[in-house]
Amino acid sequence: MTTADVVIIGAGVLGASAASRLARDGHRVVVLERGAPGREGSGTTAGNLHVQAVHTRRPGQAVPLDSARFTPLQRAASDLWQDVEDDLDASVELRRSGGFTVAETPAQVRELHDKQAWEDAAGITTEILDGDAARAALPQLGPSVAAATWCPLDGYANPLKVTPAYLADAVRHGAELVPFAPVTGVARDGGGWRVTAGARQVVAPVVIDVAGPWLHRIAALAGITLDLAPVAIQMHATVRSPAGLPHLVQHIGEGLSVKQVSAGNLLVGGGWPARRLDLDGRSDAGVDSMVGNMALAVRILPFVRGLRLLRAWAGPLAATPDEMPVIGEVPGSPGFLVAGGTYAFTFAPLWAETLRRLVAGAEPPVDISDLGPERLMQDLPEKKR
Repeated sequence: MTTADVVIIGAGVLGASAASRLARDGHRVVVLERGAPGREGSGTTAGNLHVQAVHTRRPGQAVPLDSARFTPLQRAASDLWQDVEDDLDASVELRRSGGFTVAETPAQVRELHDKQAWEDAAGITTEILDGDAARAALPQLGPSVAAATWCPLDGYANPLKVTPAYLADAVRHGAELVPFAPVTGVARDGGGWRVTAGARQVVAPVVIDVAGPWLHRIAALAGITLDLAPVAIQMHATVRSPAGLPHLVQHIGEGLSVKQVSAGNLLVGGGWPARRLDLDGRSDAGVDSMVGNMALAVRILPFVRGLRLLRAWAGPLAATPDEMPVIGEVPGSPGFLVAGGTYAFTFAPLWAETLRRLVAGAEPPVDISDLGPERLMQDLPEKKR
């Protein structure tokens, strides 16, 4: 049995970034990961940095997310992303390429105007262009685009570099990373917690559950019931394109995000569902979503029609029933903190700073009063089902 100040369960982007911040503060940090670090959702995400408001529904998503609530969080995360590479002294292929969010129907154009009001209130600069002006700015856009908003802060980073960079920084500052160590027990131990992973036991006053789609399973080991709704979504990559797509392109009303990465490939996503979610194995990509997602990409960016699809893959997503993030200490379980939910990659530096401050007993950098885990606790009588 060993002791630590903080045990972090999950070595995806949230666990890695939190470990970096906490280790820099001098905490003795142990990071436990069920498999290879960054292999699950954090390694299969598109890596987009969503600064302007996002579409409210993934394909098949039952409950829309609250875009107005997201925008101040996106602004705060954007400010922190600006210094990530200098802070970590590592390249994560951070690109502030700017992004267009397109609309095709009158109702979607009205959504662009609504979201611009939320962005303006949050201090996010966006510009609305009609279809002709949007095509003049980005000639690759197709004739169905009726309008678009432009945000110069949108961009992306390479998820296969971000998580390792945070973990390397954490280890440099004294954190211990333990891969291939699935957690099998979390129990109270005096005033703290005893975490069991195989033959290893670690006792600490603070446990941070950032296990992604497995967040609720880890919480259950501690006797905490959280109502999560994990899903698997899929991504698609084309062969390298000589045409070039200089900006991130998204759709306000349908699931679409397209960008060209440094190697020249186009990554096409937008939250389309995978064929199945398998939390005990590997989730599978589905043909229906591949066809639908790529057809939408071709409609918005006709040049994509000439590109061969290279591969498709699925990744698990730690969604909540209300599609909002969850972060904070679990009521009745002092020292047990959780963080997760949609757009975790965009929010990674913000949630890391938030967790750092919560551990220190300080005020979070943003208002999270409505994002705590209490709303997901099935055993609370006041929770509305």
